[in-house]
Amino acid sequence: MKLDKFTVGKRYGKALFELAMEEQRAEAVYHELMTLRQIYQEIPMFGQIVTDNRLDSHKKRKLVDQLFNNFDGLVKNFLEIVYEYNRMDDLLLIIDEYERRYDEQQGLVRGTVTTAVALSSSQKEQLSKQIAQTLGYQKAVLSEKVDPAILGGVIVEANHQVIDGSIKSQLDYLRQQIGR
Repeated sequence: MKLDKFTVGKRYGKALFELAMEEQRAEAVYHELMTLRQIYQEIPMFGQIVTDNRLDSHKKRKLVDQLFNNFDGLVKNFLEIVYEYNRMDDLLLIIDEYERRYDEQQGLVRGTVTTAVALSSSQKEQLSKQIAQTLGYQKAVLSEKVDPAILGGVIVEANHQVIDGSIKSQLDYLRQQIGR
């Protein structure tokens, strides 16, 4: 039975995180994976190129070796396994899972906050503290989106949860109640 990409990402990311924790290298591995993510974002087709069976295996191997040589033993060995099992196009999902576990271990939650207008730095900082406290974390790192369509309030997406405090959703709810 073939595993879907998300299951692969979770399993491999978990395995790497547990191994990095055992070897007390979680932070170093995290930083290397962030570098690897940046490479993948700059060359989006890389994962597909190295898993394409139509391409010459020696050329692919040479390409991957150039990439792998930039990394330390643990990450390099892990990448070898990912390559051998033909999972290079799943690498970003693996990195995402590792990052999620690393952040959780650090007491950090990442999320997105959507507002009708841009927040000041003090508002963003205050909201970040409130979100961290509400979700039970020490710190929240929030990326910001501005969407005038929400009219006011905030929508927070973090830790697989959505907290919708937007004026638009409140008006939609009122319309629904009045329409009954």
